[in-house]
Amino acid sequence: MALLPMDLVNNIKQQITELPLSELDLATNPILIDVREPQEANAGMIPGAMNIPRGVLEFQIQTHPALHGEQHPAVAHTDTPIVLYCQSGGRSALAALSLQQMGFNQVVSLQGGYQAWLASQG
Repeated sequence: MALLPMDLVNNIKQQITELPLSELDLATNPILIDVREPQEANAGMIPGAMNIPRGVLEFQIQTHPALHGEQHPAVAHTDTPIVLYCQSGGRSALAALSLQQMGFNQVVSLQGGYQAWLASQG
């Protein structure tokens, strides 16, 4: 039986950890990855986030230049905590499952995504 996109996302959310926005602590400088497309990220991102689009995340997670700066240490170890977000939480859920399957064991998807973060700011 074929699944609709939201059915797929809902199934995946049973296999990952979603981080409630109230538990996101930007002061701890988490590795925060915006998995939206570049044009979406250019319109605004959560402070401290880097953009690695969902479509290339698996290929760039360990080689993206932003991961080698002072604020974002290299993701050389699979136990490095990573917070993923997208516009509303669907793409970041898919990305979280993918990274889990690649061996990352502290990856979470931000519940409600950028929309939830924006709503909390105003």
